[in-house]
Amino acid sequence: MVVGLDIVIMMTSILLSYILVYDFRIGLIDWNTCIQMMIGYTVIMVPGLVLKRIYNRLWSYASIGDLLSILRGIALGAGMVWSVNLIIYLVSGRIYAPFSVWFIAPLLTFLGIAGSRFVWRLLSDGYAGRKANKIRTLIVGAGEAGYIVARALRREQSRYYPVAFIDDNVNKLHQNLAGIPVVGTRHDIPEVVKQYDIDEIILALPSAKRQEITKIINICKTTDCKIKLIPGVNDMVNGEFTVSVLRNVDVEDLLGREPVRLNLQEIASYLEGKVVLVTGAGGSIGSELCRQVIRFHPKRLILLGRGENSVYEIEHELRAMIPSDTELIPVIADIQDYGRVANVFKTHRPDVIFHAAAHKHVPLMEMHPIEAVKNNILGTYNLVVLADMYQAERFVMISTDKAVNPTNVMGASKRAAELIVQSRSRFSRTRFATVRFGNVLGSRGSVIPLFRKQIEAGGPVTVTHPKMVRYFMTIPEAVQLVIQAGALSEGGETFVLDMGEPVKIIDLARDLIRLSGFSEKEIPIQISGIRPGEKLYEELLTKEEGTMKTVHDRIFIARSEYLAEEELAEMIASFRTLAEHQDGVQDEEIRRLLKRWVPTYMPNPGQLHLTMSNILHSEVKNTKNINLQIASSMAE
Repeated sequence: MVVGLDIVIMMTSILLSYILVYDFRIGLIDWNTCIQMMIGYTVIMVPGLVLKRIYNRLWSYASIGDLLSILRGIALGAGMVWSVNLIIYLVSGRIYAPFSVWFIAPLLTFLGIAGSRFVWRLLSDGYAGRKANKIRTLIVGAGEAGYIVARALRREQSRYYPVAFIDDNVNKLHQNLAGIPVVGTRHDIPEVVKQYDIDEIILALPSAKRQEITKIINICKTTDCKIKLIPGVNDMVNGEFTVSVLRNVDVEDLLGREPVRLNLQEIASYLEGKVVLVTGAGGSIGSELCRQVIRFHPKRLILLGRGENSVYEIEHELRAMIPSDTELIPVIADIQDYGRVANVFKTHRPDVIFHAAAHKHVPLMEMHPIEAVKNNILGTYNLVVLADMYQAERFVMISTDKAVNPTNVMGASKRAAELIVQSRSRFSRTRFATVRFGNVLGSRGSVIPLFRKQIEAGGPVTVTHPKMVRYFMTIPEAVQLVIQAGALSEGGETFVLDMGEPVKIIDLARDLIRLSGFSEKEIPIQISGIRPGEKLYEELLTKEEGTMKTVHDRIFIARSEYLAEEELAEMIASFRTLAEHQDGVQDEEIRRLLKRWVPTYMPNPGQLHLTMSNILHSEVKNTKNINLQIASSMAE
């Protein structure tokens, strides 16, 4: 079809050239010669266009470069036409047509072919398309990405109709981009949405910092519009864009933190060619650790977990991405079973251990404290002893902010586990370290999946207290920092990750409802009350710890506390006695023993309801002090 159209344009160009040369006196034209010229000109010109690959292009994406290719193809064809006519003239002395025809015809051919492509492009971009039943769209970002997005959206097959641009560059205001006006800055978004009856907002800012994206999203949230994002710069390579790459705004986008920058050379040096063991490999953190560790080509990656389904799933996933020089070994084992885990160490002799296996659900551990002791304390001790015995190079344990001034059994058990790791490091060649961070978005049992299920069920979304706040990170972000902390460890450190600003749980619930396309009238929020062991505010440091900076701007070192070797042995013996005689052990006895070895543990959940105002004042003060400590370290 395209070739046929171009042949018609070429023949018409010769005809119009004759008419122009003879000043519209059609009777003077030698029609036999004209027809011969039309055929000869076309036969010679088409190969020039073919050589310049004019017919291998998607003209719905036509650009200036494509027009230049047309120009070069016509110039090549015109040169061939002139050469043929010059040879004929030199051989026979005959002039087929006035020389001016040979100059006018290529110019008309270029205008005709280029014009046809321009019209094609206009039709493809939807400038002549219907506007009815389309989603009226506001594009934030009147740059190259915004231009590419607007072009794609204006095609007939797209259900979007771009109405206006928003851009903070005031020099672009009241200008047009792709025929669409730039009508304001980010601060004008609410007013523009009303004025132009906008249905959806698309953020075409693939290179913008996350903090800026978050600020713009917060402005967009004040409207009733749906918000969509372009995932990143990579999706805009070579101007390629399809509507399918647009994604909804997720909770992670609201955290506003820049991506973690890893020192890949440091990480590769301690993981490449090593035997790496990940406990809790089927869990949220453990599975992500496996995904990221495998990128550094370990000699062997051991996936240890006690849940066969979860271990099977991560093994199946990793098989598709495993390097040829890495061996993948799934192991079903319980870290509480010393003999079984000892056999794993004896068989594989791991160089690096990432310990992510733990009981982490606060209310469940309040109901079954002995399980927290057996898994989080005695299970950790088993691994620490074996890592030391088999002279592993590094051991990194995943801890939690709930281990700081714990008010629940889970937090107290993790604090005891921290003490085990730190104390063992004093007389071991293995570099033991702990990494402490807060809640992880999307991890199993966390608040985000719960909220999503409640929204899918039609609500209500349950929030324990309107003033409860938590620190949040994404799973990949947390794991990248854990791996980096492993590279920084010299032994005995408690690494504290910079979690940013704490987030109100009720605000998180509102955002999820809003981002799911509902209002609070449709999906109400219900206050359910604080559960046993919960605090309104979590902390990342105790009063005694403080922080020291590291070479990584998102990782700090807390001042570590240790137990003497005799104390550590006594603590383990006391917990082991409880575990071995658990039938006759009362929960309060377990809490008293936890209190003995973790003096900061304050198991008094009932008082939360009685003295709420005092706790609020105290916790806010503690949180501010901790943020000041971290800010001070960063400033230094």
